Amino acid sequence: MEEVLQQLTNLQYIDSKIDELKQLRGDLPEEVLDIETDINRYEAKINKLEEEQKQLEMESDNLKLEIQDAQDKMEKYEEQQLSVRNNREYDALTKEIEAQKQVIENSESRQEEIIRRQEAIKTELEDAREKLEETEELHEEKQKNLDKLEKETEEEEKKLLKKRDEIEENIDDRYLKSYNRLRNGLSNGLAVVAMERGAALGMALPPQTQVEVKRGNKIIIDENSGRIVVDPSFFEKAEEELSVQ
Repeated sequence: MEEVLQQLTNLQYIDSKIDELKQLRGDLPEEVLDIETDINRYEAKINKLEEEQKQLEMESDNLKLEIQDAQDKMEKYEEQQLSVRNNREYDALTKEIEAQKQVIENSESRQEEIIRRQEAIKTELEDAREKLEETEELHEEKQKNLDKLEKETEEEEKKLLKKRDEIEENIDDRYLKSYNRLRNGLSNGLAVVAMERGAALGMALPPQTQVEVKRGNKIIIDENSGRIVVDPSFFEKAEEELSVQ
C-alpha cells in the first residue's frame, strides 16, 4: 500500500506542477478566445452593414428608374389630355396622372429614408471598423504574450506530461479512477495532500488518524475535505524523484 500511496502522491505532484504552468499563463488563453469572438462579431456586423449598403444602393437605383418611368407616363398622359374627345377620357387620364404623381411622391420619400439610413450606416461602419482595428491590435498583443508564455513553458510541460503517463501506467486502475474523480471534483485539483502538524489543509485530524497517516499502510481519506492524506515524506520523495531538469 505504501507503493500505491507513493504513486498517487507522485501523480499529484506532477499534476500540481502542470497546474502551476497553466496558472502562469493565467487567463490569457480565455482572453485571446474572447477577443477572437469580438473580432468575429465586428466582422459580421461590418459584412451585414456593407450588404445593407449594397441593397440600399440597388433600391435607390430602382427608385430612380421608377420616378423616371412615372414622369415619362405623366408627360404622355398630359399630351393625350390635349386631344381627348370627352370628359370621361379626360378624367381617366387625370386619374392616371395622379397615380403617377403618387408613385413619384412615394419613391422620393423612400429615397429620403434611404439617404438617412446610408448616412447612419456610414457612421456605424466607421465605428465598427475602428473597433475592429483596435480589437485586432489587442489580439495581436495578447497572442504574442500567450505565444511567449507557451514557448517558455512548453518544454517543461511536455516533460511533466511524459512523466505523468509513466506514473499512470504503474497505478492500479481502481486507484487511478478514484484519484481522477477526486481531482476533477475539487476547485484546486488537490486530491492528495500532506499532513502538516497533525492537520490536512489546516483542518486538524484526529490523533488516531494522524498515527495511521504516519504508518502509511492504508489510504486515509480526510472526513472534512474528502482528500487523500499522506505523510509529508511522500511528497519529499516525489520532489526528489520527479523534479523536471
